Amino acid sequence: MSSTAIVYVNGREILDSCGNPTIEATVVLENECVGQASVPSGRSKAADEAVELRDGDMARYGGMGVLKAVENINERIAEAILGLDACDQESVDREMINLDGSPNKGNLGANAILAVSMAVAKAAAEACKLPLFRYLGGVSAHVMPVPMMNMLDGGRRADNNVDFQEFLIQPWGAPTFREALRWSAEIQQTLASILSERGYSVSVGDEGGFAPKLKNNDEAFELMAMAVEKAGYKLGEQIFFALDPAMSELFGEAKAKGKVGYCLFKSDPDRILGSDEVIDCWLALCRKWPLRSLEDGLAEDDRDGWKKLTASLGGKIQLVADDLCSTLMNRLGRGFREGIANSILVKTDQIGCLTETLNTINLAMRNGYTTVVSHGSGETEDTTIADIAVATNAGQIKAGGVRRSDRVAKYNQLLRIEEHLGDEAVFGGTFWNK
Repeated sequence: MSSTAIVYVNGREILDSCGNPTIEATVVLENECVGQASVPSGRSKAADEAVELRDGDMARYGGMGVLKAVENINERIAEAILGLDACDQESVDREMINLDGSPNKGNLGANAILAVSMAVAKAAAEACKLPLFRYLGGVSAHVMPVPMMNMLDGGRRADNNVDFQEFLIQPWGAPTFREALRWSAEIQQTLASILSERGYSVSVGDEGGFAPKLKNNDEAFELMAMAVEKAGYKLGEQIFFALDPAMSELFGEAKAKGKVGYCLFKSDPDRILGSDEVIDCWLALCRKWPLRSLEDGLAEDDRDGWKKLTASLGGKIQLVADDLCSTLMNRLGRGFREGIANSILVKTDQIGCLTETLNTINLAMRNGYTTVVSHGSGETEDTTIADIAVATNAGQIKAGGVRRSDRVAKYNQLLRIEEHLGDEAVFGGTFWNK
């Protein structure tokens, strides 16, 4: 038996940062190297997304338990992959996918498959005496990602009057990741002071952003602009804005009213906007503020609207497809063919397998899309996405604010990676600055 053969697989139910159950898996190799990984969970689920298997037993965690998925790891998956070589990641992942046999990993659960997939990679990396990013990415892995840091929350993520889900900053003008993180943290701390001075709440949402009740959606940008300036940085030169309005949710709010369009369900619930009106809103926003990235600018089902949006703004800013693609290669390919978006948000839990995650990133890059490696709403202390971001030279990472330890863990891992790379490290913003 190979020294890197898998000899032990075990899954367990743990809690994520939202207090909901998720899965942690442990994999042990013949040479006693160990890999342990836990999976994130997204709050919103797009169509065709890989299935996060839940128990549905209302007597436990309101039906959110994952004991069925854990049992699948400990019995079915373990039996299938014991003896396989952990260093052959693709074969291990393919064995689990074939065992599941469904188009969306609904039999074993994408959460079960992903936990084992990541744990196998970590064990193999240890066996090779390599950091995970180097094991996954090889000698070319050296680009430190630009953080897309959450500042303010709204939408369904917050109990306030703000329609749009996430208001973020990106320190594109920083020279290194360490400095980019420092700039972002200082701006978030400054924003907290400004909110307090104005009598706003500084309570923190699930992803580390503040969730105050504001006068309107635009005030969020005004407050962030003040924080950037007060912290000593230049908006539009060093710091840029990013926005995730989660328009599929606003589309759903209109649908619930029997309407087709987008409902500003918090600020103006009686108003329904058409796609053209939403696009005009984004165009006006870009004229007023240095908005560099727009995620889910329209709903996943509004493909005609997405084509118009891409034609209007695709040559000016990053249009990130999250719900539209859900990290799935077939949906990404359709986006290429239809000329929709120019960037993809990458979430491991949406596709449920490490190999397929890496393949999706590769496909996006080969077709000229930028990639943003992302966390989930429900996170753990697992830092795999930090390693994936560097391994693939993705260039950007979305990991939340710096007031939640589950988010900070990813940033701290990136600091370690940058230190390990030393002079080899290149910050993602450097390419843009040239």
